[in-house]
Amino acid sequence: MTTKNIDEQLTVIKRGAVEIISEEELRKKLETSVKTGKPLKVKAGFDPTAPDLHLGHTVLLRKLRQFQDLGHEVYFLIGDFTGQIGDPTGRSEIRKQLTKEEVAKNAETYKKQVSKVLDIHKLKVVFNSKWFEKMTGTQMLQLPTHASVSQMLARDDFKKRFTNGENISILEFIYPLMQGYDSVMLEADIEIGGTDQIFNLLVGRDFQKDFNQPQQVVLTMPLLLGTDGVQKMSKSFGNYIGINEPAKDIFGKVMSISDELMLKYYELLTDEDLALVKAMHPKEAKVNLAKIIITQYHSAKAAEAEAEEFSRVFSQKETPVDMPEFKTDGAKNILTILTESKLVASGNEARRLVKQGAVSFENIKVNENFVPQKTGILKAGSRRFLKVIA
Repeated sequence: MTTKNIDEQLTVIKRGAVEIISEEELRKKLETSVKTGKPLKVKAGFDPTAPDLHLGHTVLLRKLRQFQDLGHEVYFLIGDFTGQIGDPTGRSEIRKQLTKEEVAKNAETYKKQVSKVLDIHKLKVVFNSKWFEKMTGTQMLQLPTHASVSQMLARDDFKKRFTNGENISILEFIYPLMQGYDSVMLEADIEIGGTDQIFNLLVGRDFQKDFNQPQQVVLTMPLLLGTDGVQKMSKSFGNYIGINEPAKDIFGKVMSISDELMLKYYELLTDEDLALVKAMHPKEAKVNLAKIIITQYHSAKAAEAEAEEFSRVFSQKETPVDMPEFKTDGAKNILTILTESKLVASGNEARRLVKQGAVSFENIKVNENFVPQKTGILKAGSRRFLKVIA
């Protein structure tokens, strides 16, 4: 167990947290843990509905790591069974169900990626299919007896869909009940989730009470805003920073965020002293943040290399040493080159950048109809370069 006292543990646990239900219960559990020498069971559930993790996912993972470092037992619950249903949280429509094969493949990828944040040797990875696949139909039908339709419809996303006359499947009602039953099976002391998961987390408390278990403490973490500073980080919104992305892309994306968002990233994605960060020049702080993130998911060597390259390109106004190349036949216009080379994600983004005057060829701004007739350097925005070979 940790050498930290109760107040010191609480300081670590509360950093970045939005809500703890309840802090008094948490303190009592920590006191009991210290007296008995028995670590607390900390649970977080992840449905393997997407194969790649981004920094938004690591907010929860980092909090779990803090509990590991404090000497508690962390249970990384992979919802391979519930993942086939799909969490309806925040959904305005019925979620497409995944096949068992898709879920298994994504789950394996998750396990490899979380080792970049969590101590995999101390981590207890569990799959909820272990108990759900053994349940009889009668036992499964007992789960809905622990909740009412009115309770389900009190949940924001269900309430909105019901009011708007949109479909809600009965299966979606079952999802939070199954998540709650996971807490019973693990006898969890604490469950961590995003603020959008509060309903499901509280169901776990209710289930434990019904099964005569001590109720888990619920700890919610904020949803990390994406690089746009508006929407939560998501692949769907194209505002994410993937932990498996090339170091160069991570560095560039971090440097593009606002100063205000940078401080939030420091709080949720690092252990840095925020007072010291605020005393730094914003540009220096941003470079430091990018280096911290790249060091964690790549290496310190890669972080230093990207910092030097950034300084060379942006501070000294030089072109990158390495850049992708694209061969053209002298007939393709700039929009086609931008999209086919994958320098930009879509035709819409290409048009937007050109209209903003953010696209240049050999340092001369170009319009949508421009067709390169010679080999030269194409620049899109402030950090994307392409060598066009005519």
